[in-house]
Amino acid sequence: MKAFLLSFIPIFVAMDAIGVLPIYIGFTDHLKKSEKRRVVTQSIVTAFAVGVVFMLVGKWIFGVLGVLVADFKIAGGIVLFAISLRDLLRYEKPQHLPAETVGAVPIGIPLITGPAVLTTILILIDSYGAVLTISSFVINLAIAWLTFTYAAMITKFLGKAGSRVFSKIAHLFLAAIAIMMIRKGIIDTVAYFFSAKA
Repeated sequence: MKAFLLSFIPIFVAMDAIGVLPIYIGFTDHLKKSEKRRVVTQSIVTAFAVGVVFMLVGKWIFGVLGVLVADFKIAGGIVLFAISLRDLLRYEKPQHLPAETVGAVPIGIPLITGPAVLTTILILIDSYGAVLTISSFVINLAIAWLTFTYAAMITKFLGKAGSRVFSKIAHLFLAAIAIMMIRKGIIDTVAYFFSAKA
C-alpha cells in the first residue's frame, strides 16, 4: 500500500486535474454537451497513449543516447521546478480552440500528460516497477476523466478562487518534488562516479 501511494501521489500532483480544470472549462465552455464528451474522451485517450509509449521506449532512448537515469532525474527535476514556478507565479487565461483537436492538444498533451507527468512516471518505473506505475497512471487518468466529466459541478462547488488555490498548492508540492528529484539525481551521479572509479 505504501509503495502504491508513493507512486500514485507524485503522478496525482504532477497531473493536477483540479488545477487544469479552469483551463479545460475555458477551452470548452462554448461547446455542446456531446462535443464536451468527445473532447474528454479524446484527451484521456491521447494522454494514456503518450504516457504508455513513453514508459515503453523512454529507457531505450536513454540507452541509445547514453543518458543515465540520474541525468534524467536532475534534468527532469529542473524542468518540473520551472513548470511549478511558472504556474505558481502567473495564471494564463485560456482561449477557444477547435473542438476537433482541443482534446488531443493542448488538453491531452501537455495539460494532462505533459513534461511533469512523463518525467515522474519514468522515474517511478525505476523506483517502484511498471505495474505500480501504470496502475497509478491509469487511476489518475480515471480521476482526470471524472473531473472533466463533472466539471460544471466541481467548479460550482469549489468556485473559481477555490480551483486556483488548489492549483497553486498542487504546484507548490510539485516544486518540492522537483527539488527531491534533483537531490536524488545528484546523489546517484556521485555514487555512479565513485563506483566507476573503484
